[in-house]
Amino acid sequence: MSKDSGDAPERSELLSYLFGKPGNLPRDEPLIAANINEQLQHMGLVTWPISVIRRVRDGIHRISPNAVLEIGGGIGHRSAWLLDLFDTQNKPERYDIIEQGNKFAVIIKRLVDRYEAADWTNIKVGELQTLAAETIAWKAATVSGLGVGDAPLITNYDVIIVDEKPEKLAKSIHNSLELLSPNGILIATEPLVPSGEVDEEDDSQMALVDGFNEWIELIKSKQVGYNIAFIPVFEGTIVAFLKK
Repeated sequence: MSKDSGDAPERSELLSYLFGKPGNLPRDEPLIAANINEQLQHMGLVTWPISVIRRVRDGIHRISPNAVLEIGGGIGHRSAWLLDLFDTQNKPERYDIIEQGNKFAVIIKRLVDRYEAADWTNIKVGELQTLAAETIAWKAATVSGLGVGDAPLITNYDVIIVDEKPEKLAKSIHNSLELLSPNGILIATEPLVPSGEVDEEDDSQMALVDGFNEWIELIKSKQVGYNIAFIPVFEGTIVAFLKK
């Protein structure tokens, strides 16, 4: 892991050190990312705020990971920020991007080709829960001598980014933690607290409430085995997990 300055912090303080302050990288949005951001506006899509993405990029620069997993690629806005970083800094050996839809995956593929990153970047179309389950099952089969072929993912990512709908966020983080390396770091953003009156017959609103309750339970349960840091950034809060 690269350092900006000073001595390395204690493990319990590492997450705040990595994401708690801006890095010495360009503050302007990379040109390709800016163009994708315009597409997002036209398509009515939502992604993480630029201030959050910038701070995550700065943290990943400090980590200098060998393997990265991004869950929820969308049309590649955050991916463009990371590919721009990897294009000028030490690139990882593997960068996997999960996107549920084929249409968006094709757009990400064009982005990857533009950065000439196809040799070390893999686009996985599907649901994280399914891909993670297949990977864990493959690992178990390999240990017993029955595994063949390759798993869709790996189980030693140095960084995992989880961008998921609030109703699915807790479950996705739970599944993703199994794919981290011993010193791996998972990055997400804190969901908004559901507000206003909720009609119990409104399935979408109830899903948000249930998802937020699952998030609270996740944080409570994972505090036993993980250091969890909440890093406020303009327009959002980064939440990071690291095994104790």
